[in-house]
Amino acid sequence: MSARMLMSGVWAALIFVVLCECIMLEAQLQVGFYGSSCSMVEFIVKQEVTKAFIKDRGVAAGLVRMHFHDCFVRGCDGSVLIDSTPSNTAEKDSPANNPSLRGFEVIDSAKARLESVCRGVVSCADIVAFAARDSVEITRGFGYAVPAGRRDGRISLASETRNLPSPALNVDQLTQNFKNMGLTQEEMVTLSGAHTIGRSHCGSFTSRLYNFNSTTSQDPSLDPGYAAQLKQQCPQGSTDTSLVVPMNPASPDITDVGYYTDILANRGLFTSDQTLLTNPTTAIQVTQNARSSLLWKSKFAFAMVKMGQIGVLTSTAGEIRANCRVINS
Repeated sequence: MSARMLMSGVWAALIFVVLCECIMLEAQLQVGFYGSSCSMVEFIVKQEVTKAFIKDRGVAAGLVRMHFHDCFVRGCDGSVLIDSTPSNTAEKDSPANNPSLRGFEVIDSAKARLESVCRGVVSCADIVAFAARDSVEITRGFGYAVPAGRRDGRISLASETRNLPSPALNVDQLTQNFKNMGLTQEEMVTLSGAHTIGRSHCGSFTSRLYNFNSTTSQDPSLDPGYAAQLKQQCPQGSTDTSLVVPMNPASPDITDVGYYTDILANRGLFTSDQTLLTNPTTAIQVTQNARSSLLWKSKFAFAMVKMGQIGVLTSTAGEIRANCRVINS
């Protein structure tokens, strides 16, 4: 059997499995959900994402991360968008999200336009899902159809962001964290590739540079040259919380497999990135992804669709918020 025939068989099997899985997942949500009620929704959201990306290319990574952080806390219900009140600290103001999460103004702009043409129809949770897809596509990842029909939650608690995976987790902890959300270990490795775009605040990884453990200050799994570069960008003892570095320095605004090639070169920024080489199975997946952009981009698109199904509210559950920052009165 030729290599080409073998690869064709592998791709056919992969596509069959994923399509079957997505058909089951889409029982509650559906592609084209707004076809008759607000047919311009995806066009409007994409316009707003594009306008924001032209002004600030980093907003794409922010919107992908927003979808992830929304889905991992109370499910994909738009709760990450709700503002804090005098009596409640919301998710967006937890240390896991503030000051690092961004892109809220893009969702606000899209929602305002949609309310002007389809009042009370499109949920904030669906806008986040559409915007994340558009952000992947605009940074040269694969586009994908987004099943919609999510409704918005009415509760947002900073204390619940503990469900979000920390950049300090090891591979076993990451695997369990994603398993708790109904995602496999391979999907964890695949979705971790979102770190190929965007930036990180220094505080998320400086322990690897200056205070790794009781016997060594610098993480020995970190490439020394890269560590030296990071130390220049994030000086020890700095109190400047605005300092940031690109997650994937070679192509920070392109959805590519640079994340995985960085890990293979011991240049993963977070402990949670580099740890993927410490497990034989995940290490193989890292290598496979690094070698095939087509394979990873396809798996990433499917994994994003699956992640977007976590804990969704549908039918009469929740509400359709008029303002994404405030629950309806």
